[in-house]
Amino acid sequence: MPTYDYECTACGHQYEQFQSITASPLRKCPACGARKLRRLIGTGGGIIFKGSGFYQTDYRSDSYRKAAEKDKGGTAPAAEKKPSATEAAKPSAPAKPAAAN
Repeated sequence: MPTYDYECTACGHQYEQFQSITASPLRKCPACGARKLRRLIGTGGGIIFKGSGFYQTDYRSDSYRKAAEKDKGGTAPAAEKKPSATEAAKPSAPAKPAAAN
């Protein structure tokens, strides 16, 4: 639920009211009792972005990163091939028995 700013045009009293977005605006001033209360238009709450993923460059493709490294004069790290789950689960080939002499 949002917080609304109110101001009384009769006495100048200002305050914030926490109320439902579907509720109608308040009209009676809690300080003087006059029905001259008006809801002010605020700037809203600030949004703070923390962590990665909020910038366009956070989602660049691997080919873009490799080209950027090449342009910088550095080398992009070589991608190591990881064994798939089926390859990792396969038993290694049995060792050949030594020939008897």
